[in-house]
Amino acid sequence: MGRGDLTNAEWDRLASFLPWGGTRGGRWSDHRRVINGVLYRVRTGVQWRDLPERFGPWETVYKRHRRWSADGTWKMLLTQIQAAEDAEGQIDWDVSVDSTAVRAHQHAAGARKAPPPAAPQKGARAGTNQTDPLLRRLAVRLAEVVAGECLGRSRGGLTTKIHLAADGRCRPLALLLTPGHYGDGPQLKAALEQIAVPRLGVGRPRSRPDRVLADKAYTSRSNRHYLRRRGIAHTIPERRDQRRHRLNRGSRGGRPTGFDSEHYKKRNTVERAINRLKGFRAVATRYEKRAYIYLGTITLAALIIWLRT
Repeated sequence: MGRGDLTNAEWDRLASFLPWGGTRGGRWSDHRRVINGVLYRVRTGVQWRDLPERFGPWETVYKRHRRWSADGTWKMLLTQIQAAEDAEGQIDWDVSVDSTAVRAHQHAAGARKAPPPAAPQKGARAGTNQTDPLLRRLAVRLAEVVAGECLGRSRGGLTTKIHLAADGRCRPLALLLTPGHYGDGPQLKAALEQIAVPRLGVGRPRSRPDRVLADKAYTSRSNRHYLRRRGIAHTIPERRDQRRHRLNRGSRGGRPTGFDSEHYKKRNTVERAINRLKGFRAVATRYEKRAYIYLGTITLAALIIWLRT
């Protein structure tokens, strides 16, 4: 076992959720070896072609990562681990929200506007070019949802912004990608709506935190109204200009926003979760042209954080 590979305990937690085999007559290569190959690349940021031979053919590792990023397998594994942690009462539901900008490598630019064809199915007849319909539909939908593959221009060049919600133990609960020049405040609702932790018994997935903590970038009337409507307590400081404008309007300005400085001290958890994510070099710098593959890379990094925390 190499440094950074899945331990036996971590593998045991994941093995039961992985696909049993390929489609119609095909067989997956050893899941553990391939996942370790993807993890090696996410941890070190090397090019796919430079993967060590102990992980098998690099094309197999890359195609598995691309397929599982598109069909939601990485997301499913993360959700299952979160559900197990929630069943044991190990999730702190004081959720902090923030974002971080990621510099995009020059190789991340230049993706075709039309999504590439999905990989051929295992077991398909030679020459038929048969593709997985689910993978094709998801790739098309993801390409339509993201704006320009989530690449934004700034003074530093191409950037992507990662919006995340973290629990009180510095672990990502939800992840969202936007171009780097997008503002933080308008993404609060979208980030919180990504939270859905299933229950191992009966009942709908839990999607409502006990409290939301965020900085001044999220202090807008629409965000506060959204949180109140969902019955979520929140601790968000008010900007000075907003306070002055409210006081100038007198009784029409509304009531002062409540702010608990003691609760706000816990907001550092999301900053520490960002530091953990950026410890993976393929997350700290974006190399992927496709946003859904980069989101799969971040999701795998978040999965490893959950397994090792």
